[in-house]
Amino acid sequence: MPRMGLLADSPVPPGFTGTRLGVCNLCEAICGLQVTFTDGEVTGIRGNPEDPLSRGYVCPKGTSLADVYSDPDRLRRPARRVGTGAEATWEEMEWDEALDLVADRVAAVAAEHGRDAVAVYLGNPNAHSLGSATHGTALVRSLRTRNRFSASSVDQWPHQLLAWQMFGHQLLIPVPDIDRTDLFLVVGGNPMASNGSLMTVPDFPARARALRERGGRMVVVDPRRTETAKIADEHLFVRPGSDAALLLAMVHVLLREGLATPPTYVDHLDELAGLVADFTPELAERATGIAAADVERLARELAAADRAAVYGRLGVSTHGFGSVCQWAVNVLNILTGNLDREGGVMFPEPAIDTVGRRIVSPGHHDKWRSRVRGLPEFAGELPVSVLQEEITTPGEGQVRALMTIAGNPVLSTPDGRGLAAAMDGLDFMVSIDIYLNETTRHADVVLPVTTALERDQYDLVFHGLAVRNTARFVPALLPKEEGTKHDWEVFGALALRLAARTGDRLPLRARLQQRARLTASPRLLLPLLLRGNRYGLTWRRLRRAPEGVDLGPLRPCLPERLQTKGGRVDLTPALVVADLERLRGVLHDSPAPDPDELLLIGRRHKQDCNSWLHNTTRLTRGKARHHLMVHPEDLAARGLRDGDLLTVTSRVGSVEVECAATEDVMRGVVSLPHGYGHGLPGVRLSVASAVPGVSINDLTDPERLDLSGNAALNGTPVRIAAAPGAATAAGSGGAALAT
Repeated sequence: MPRMGLLADSPVPPGFTGTRLGVCNLCEAICGLQVTFTDGEVTGIRGNPEDPLSRGYVCPKGTSLADVYSDPDRLRRPARRVGTGAEATWEEMEWDEALDLVADRVAAVAAEHGRDAVAVYLGNPNAHSLGSATHGTALVRSLRTRNRFSASSVDQWPHQLLAWQMFGHQLLIPVPDIDRTDLFLVVGGNPMASNGSLMTVPDFPARARALRERGGRMVVVDPRRTETAKIADEHLFVRPGSDAALLLAMVHVLLREGLATPPTYVDHLDELAGLVADFTPELAERATGIAAADVERLARELAAADRAAVYGRLGVSTHGFGSVCQWAVNVLNILTGNLDREGGVMFPEPAIDTVGRRIVSPGHHDKWRSRVRGLPEFAGELPVSVLQEEITTPGEGQVRALMTIAGNPVLSTPDGRGLAAAMDGLDFMVSIDIYLNETTRHADVVLPVTTALERDQYDLVFHGLAVRNTARFVPALLPKEEGTKHDWEVFGALALRLAARTGDRLPLRARLQQRARLTASPRLLLPLLLRGNRYGLTWRRLRRAPEGVDLGPLRPCLPERLQTKGGRVDLTPALVVADLERLRGVLHDSPAPDPDELLLIGRRHKQDCNSWLHNTTRLTRGKARHHLMVHPEDLAARGLRDGDLLTVTSRVGSVEVECAATEDVMRGVVSLPHGYGHGLPGVRLSVASAVPGVSINDLTDPERLDLSGNAALNGTPVRIAAAPGAATAAGSGGAALAT
């Protein structure tokens, strides 16, 4: 019988046969795992039924962790690019040589052109890594540049901006109490595919079933009949980019009909009615395609429900009025009395409280602006949509060196092809990443790090966004291979080298403290971070419970947990209120839409992890998922048919992709998945031929932004036509194109 090693605090020894508890850190669900080993090799991964948060659930991504660890395409040693373009080759380097080279080149650019000539971009996996949280921030600070960018500005900046404006901290984001709600209104979210997003909710399918079994309802508003919409009690199609009109009209109804029951700690309620007076259900119908009667009904149902939660996610964040939408979502929850109420939206209270202890900055806005377009920073970062122009526009402060950390902005940010071309003009580029991909292939040096199974993990971010209060520390399951480094080791080594080269001479004692902090394992910092937590959770107890410690359901905690001055909520934050005039202009004064244009939206799949895992056979087999979804009537109107190869064109570029006719998208809308497009020269993916597709971000426009600076990826106007030389329904007598 295999041995159970549930309390083990070190990696499995050679030849180990048995089971250890682990965790998946690929997405926000942070599911607990049972990992089976046979003779030291991973032979099975399944969900851990004893985990108090994930309760035995695991999605296909979690079962692929061993595939990433053993992937022959994964880099294990530093690599230097030799040559350019498709002819480039890569040669391995020793660690000290590579780290010295990177520090020398980055420091030289900063010395010659100024600190802001060095830019840094952080990808999504940084939020999932303990080492990035404890050591990566020190590396970024050591650069002392204002040109800091991350995936947040193509994702959740509207949530963070409104959390800061209304609740006092950018990460004080209300989370639906899904396990106790009676009415769950989802606007532009798809937790069946995402496992929750800014809502850590593993096993959403079971939680949705439980909602229905207790007599509750789920309503989904989305331009696509998503996986979540298909299991909902009601689905309403909405035109991309028009969600603000719907949400503000619902606020209008609540106030007009005297249905608002806000808590006592909110300000400016009297001003709200005037601000939304002209956002009527009739206006919402014209803008969204949702009947005015349905708008009124939804508002009344929210007010009448004993426990209701409104949740708006990526679909309403990544368009031109994402911040107005998130404001309206918060206002709906507040006016219906569902903020800080069981079954409404609540604030998690994690054992390591990064919000309450200000471990993460509360946020700020417009302390500096981008050099070319003059866009304001938020929370110390500039919108990534300006990165390309900051590289290509000459002048003082031009970005000449770039560091990317676990990110692939060529596939993840607007006008990816333009950004890729800009990278080729840099003086120096370094990427900290485990793969050669569409971004890192432009780097001069790539520094790889270990993978999830080789690292200790405590989720500092996602326990603070979870639908239940839990804590879990999981030690590394596998020893790191000889000659490899953890991410925190790379971050610390680079930060120390840069400090030595850029003249940041601290007093001796401070230098010794800095070195001790940057060379210490993140595990050593956790006991310090746990001190004084409200649960009395000790480091000893946490270490002895790798399945996780259940700290209980979410509980009311306002106004005490608010981080605002005076402990009150501002219902009319000035930044967002000022944007209402722009919204009115779009709704009232915009020209009629071009009948030849369609509106492009993205989509995600449970088997994908943004722009990676597409060379994992386990996750890419089966039916292809890359097609452009088009309504059959939109195809017929253009003489096209299901399966045709189409050219899709926007203001910034064009791509060719096969289409799939489906009534799962509303008329006038087309959909491409996010994170595809691996067919670039110089990118070595073992199963690239098995993952066809194009990058949606070769079509998205860096000039389309929300007031927060977040990229407006959804609702991009595009045109479709038969690709040159392709057979179509009109041109081939109806013969289908072989693909």
